Amino acid sequence: MPLKILLQLMTLSALWGASFLFIRIASPVLGPAVLAGLRIGLATITLSIIMRALRQRWPWAHWRELLLIGVLSVALPFMLYAWAALHIPAGYSALLNTSAVIFGCLAGAWMKVDSLTPRKLLGCVIGFVGVALVVRLGPIALSPSVLWAAAACTGAAACYGISTPLMKRAVTRIEPVAIAAGIHLWSVLLLAPATLWSLPQARFTLPAMAAVAVMGIITSALAYWMHLRIMRHVSATASMTPAFMIPLFGVAWGHLFLNEPVSSGMLLGAALVLVATALVSEFNPFAKAPDVAAPIP
Repeated sequence: MPLKILLQLMTLSALWGASFLFIRIASPVLGPAVLAGLRIGLATITLSIIMRALRQRWPWAHWRELLLIGVLSVALPFMLYAWAALHIPAGYSALLNTSAVIFGCLAGAWMKVDSLTPRKLLGCVIGFVGVALVVRLGPIALSPSVLWAAAACTGAAACYGISTPLMKRAVTRIEPVAIAAGIHLWSVLLLAPATLWSLPQARFTLPAMAAVAVMGIITSALAYWMHLRIMRHVSATASMTPAFMIPLFGVAWGHLFLNEPVSSGMLLGAALVLVATALVSEFNPFAKAPDVAAPIP
C-alpha cells in the first residue's frame, strides 16, 4: 500500500473516529432520526455543489445499485449509530464499528470477490470474542438497553462490511463523487418521513447543530468522496483499514472531550478486535499493493 494512500486512510480514521463523538453530542437533543436526516441532507447538498463545480452528471442509470449501497452504507448505519448513542459512550460505538472488517471479509467471500482462509476465520472468531468483551467488561453497567445498543452498532458495522464489495464494484464504472452524491440522495429521501415525524421533538442547540455541520460536510460528504477515490486503487478489504484506527480515535475523542471512562476490559476487547481485523484483512503496512483500479467508461 503506497504511503500516500496509507496517510489518507489514517486521515479517514481520525475523521470517522470523531463522528462518534459528534453523534454522542447531537443525538440526545436532536433525536436519532433528525440527526441522521440533517447529516445526510447536508452531505447531499455539499456533494451536489461539488458535482456541479466538477461538471459531473448524476448517475441516474445506476439508481438501483446506488439505492442498495445507500441503504447499507448510509441510511441504516447512520440511524443505528445515532440511536445507539442514546445508550452507550462514543468509544463503545467506535470499537464495535471495527467488526465491519469481519463482515466485509465474509461478504467478499460470499460475493466471490475474496476468499476465506484459516487465518481469516481465526480472525472472525477473535473479533467476535473481542466485541463480547467490550460489551461485558466495559465501564458502564450491563443492561438491556446497552445490549440493544451494542447490537445496533454491530448491525451498522455489518451494513458497512456488506456494502464495501458493492462499492468496490461501483467505482469501476461510476465516478466516486457521483457515487457519494447518489447514495446520500437516496438515503435522505428514504429517511425523510422519519425525520419529519420526529422534527417537533428535536431541540436545535448550537453544539448539536455545529456537530451536524461537521458531520454533514466533512465526515460524510468529503470523507465518503475520499474513501471512494481511494477504493479505486486498492482492494475492497484494504479499503476498510481505517477501521483499525477508528476505535483509537473514537475512544480518545470521547475520553478527552466527553470524559468517558476507559476500562481494562474495554482495552482488552479493543486489542482483540484489532488483532482480528489485521488477521482478516491480511494487513501489512510494508507490503506494496498493486493498483487494482479499472477504468471508468
